[in-house]
Amino acid sequence: MSETPRLSFKEMCAKFDVTPRTLRYYEYIELLTPEKEGRSRFYGPRELARMTLILRGRRFGFALEDIRQWLLIYEKEGTQAQMRKWIDLADRQMAELQEQRQQLDETMDELRRLRDETAVTLD
Repeated sequence: MSETPRLSFKEMCAKFDVTPRTLRYYEYIELLTPEKEGRSRFYGPRELARMTLILRGRRFGFALEDIRQWLLIYEKEGTQAQMRKWIDLADRQMAELQEQRQQLDETMDELRRLRDETAVTLD
């Protein structure tokens, strides 16, 4: 019978390209709960999967608290409830990103206009 592979704290940081501070913080806010043996921490398959989801959520711009709540849904209510919440979070985030895109486009248009006006005065 083989043991489930576990990563050390250092291995976890390297695998996910995060700082020790980040990993400790995720533990502090209860996103991750590694196994502890003395002062050592070990991360099993559950924590690796959670870390993948956390980093994906961060890449999409989700707040850590939203990610934490979303992960808790799986433990308390199961996969279906978690997937429904994911759809809600994704819809909300896409709307936010669309708003940011619109603001960025408007800012770029204004900057381009001012740049062009300035360039004309140099001719």
